[in-house]
Amino acid sequence: MVLDLNTATVEQLDALPGIGPVTAAAIVAWRQRNGRFTSVDQLADVDGIGPARLDKRRNLVRV
Repeated sequence: MVLDLNTATVEQLDALPGIGPVTAAAIVAWRQRNGRFTSVDQLADVDGIGPARLDKRRNLVRV
């Protein structure tokens, strides 16, 4: 399953391996504050997602 970062809910993101409810909520909060994601690389701007974590989950999301 590949989720769109711009439409995924907290519940959908939480269901992804290694994301969890706190990070899922942070992704949605980032989107609400900053608008649509234009690149998967912008996940690195979300609290709790560093380069290694982004690399491991890059194939699970899209924009």
